[in-house]
Amino acid sequence: MKTIFNFDELLRHLALREKRRRVSVVCPNDESTQIAVKKALDKGFIDALLVGCDESAVNLFKNYGNRVQFFDANGADNAAKRAVALVREGEADILMKGLLNTDNLLHAILNKETGILPQGRVLTHITCAQIPQYKKFLFFTDAAVIPHPTKEQREEQLKYLLNICNAMGIEKPRVALINCSEKVNEKFFPFTIEYKELIDKANNGDFGPCILDGPLDLKTSLSSAALHKKGINSPLEGRSDAVIFPDIQSGNVFYKVITLFCKATTAAILQGPLVPVVLPSRGDNSNSKFYSLALASI
Repeated sequence: MKTIFNFDELLRHLALREKRRRVSVVCPNDESTQIAVKKALDKGFIDALLVGCDESAVNLFKNYGNRVQFFDANGADNAAKRAVALVREGEADILMKGLLNTDNLLHAILNKETGILPQGRVLTHITCAQIPQYKKFLFFTDAAVIPHPTKEQREEQLKYLLNICNAMGIEKPRVALINCSEKVNEKFFPFTIEYKELIDKANNGDFGPCILDGPLDLKTSLSSAALHKKGINSPLEGRSDAVIFPDIQSGNVFYKVITLFCKATTAAILQGPLVPVVLPSRGDNSNSKFYSLALASI
């Protein structure tokens, strides 16, 4: 498979594949969600299962024939439960949040009896960013879910990142483990000790073909010039495909900086549940939601 470097190439790949994913959308009653779903339907890479629609949504999507199905639900909680049930019953390949609180949907996803997070799986957030100053996609985790990842959670984050990179045609992903410096510091940054254990596993082939290194700061992870200027030797060579942040604060700040100041275009999904979950933030526009559907579809 040819490597996908940007969202235009991703959309072309989905068009050539001619395979539609079934998306269970909870309360698709806000304009940005409706625009995103409509664009994905028009591009031909999804069919939509719309749960808890108001009249405006029904009117907007009623002309798509059997590519759109409507499911009644009384209130946000019932809509979330019904949408999650469609996933659990094998009727949907993707879950998407519309106009409801995140807590309502997460409660349905995480329900031990009726939810869709298998026991032992880790729920985490992965962002795909197209940054004008970087010549390929950059994937990173976690900007939204896990405050301080444990060693076990970080290992799962790595596995999810590698899966997404492989789906984008990256045969041997380069992944950086981020810190504010390149030195292991057990006293102030104990997670840097865990980095070494993770790297040893990667070097032993536990995660398949990949290159993992760290701790590295963000510049040395993404800039060969910065790496060489510091005189650091890294197999990543300043060309990382993905980065793993040490905590949610650093990941979230990075996300806000690249979208505010760097004009990055982003897509994001939750990984861990039975299917990818498109869980946009309040600040995401219709383009970000649309590209998130594309990311989930691959």
